[in-house]
Amino acid sequence: MECRAYDSLLGLSRDLKMARMFMCASLGAGLLGILLTIPGLYVINTCRDEEGVRTKRVLTVVGGLLGVAAGVLCLIPVCYMAHLAVVHFFDDTLPDVVPRWEFGEALYCGWVGGFLLVVSGLVLIFSGSCSAEDPQQQSYHFADVTYKKRQEYV
Repeated sequence: MECRAYDSLLGLSRDLKMARMFMCASLGAGLLGILLTIPGLYVINTCRDEEGVRTKRVLTVVGGLLGVAAGVLCLIPVCYMAHLAVVHFFDDTLPDVVPRWEFGEALYCGWVGGFLLVVSGLVLIFSGSCSAEDPQQQSYHFADVTYKKRQEYV
């Protein structure tokens, strides 16, 4: 079978236009989720006061929710296109000469990507909602060693 590129956007079928819109929405939700999650990480040195810890947790949970939404928005068009491929493959009204639709590599990549987005979003949600109220602040205090103190050990 031969794949051909579409010469115009107006030549796309309604199904492909819908799939393109869902994938663009998935990309937008995923990017927004990443941008909200980064300041919510505990390794980022912002909002270290008592109220800031709560803000970090909320940012992490919202980023996780957007990650799950991005995964679902990715899986919707991929599963719909797979459904259309199965329907067109088993269509008895088409003659045997007409090429039939088959699953391609993009469907498998879409399924894996959507699944990973949903799993990563759930991990962020659970890590933000199940974390302790006040995470352990590990700070390192270095001893002030002067020349005089070093002479005592010699």
